[in-house]
Amino acid sequence: MEDIIIVDNKLQPEDFIRLRLEAGFMETPMEQAEKALSNGLFTASAMCGDKIVGMGRLIGDGSMYWYIQDVAVMPAYQGRGIGKAIVTRLISYAEANSLPGSKASIGLSPPRGKNPFMKKWDLQSTPTIQAEPE
Repeated sequence: MEDIIIVDNKLQPEDFIRLRLEAGFMETPMEQAEKALSNGLFTASAMCGDKIVGMGRLIGDGSMYWYIQDVAVMPAYQGRGIGKAIVTRLISYAEANSLPGSKASIGLSPPRGKNPFMKKWDLQSTPTIQAEPE
């Protein structure tokens, strides 16, 4: 099996569009993809060699509200724990970047048919996270 690594903030608009299409999401125009990525807070991408095979993004205010969006893994790479690794990285980033001692919420709107995958993290009800005090 090929090695997969998770990298931060490497997602490019072309990969964003390609992965969304391969995962069955609606088509996204280039200009919209560029703006969405530039306005987001953080991305986690799964790399196999030099190819991005999975992605996820965090959007929100970067303090109280974090939202996981666009978690997608190429069909040929699904079932290997890549989506779980991406979501875990996104949650870790939100926890590490919330204000110390504060409470924050992480939410998501899973795509149709993906509720069982997302329920593993119990994020469908926008849980509160507690940032560690400094």
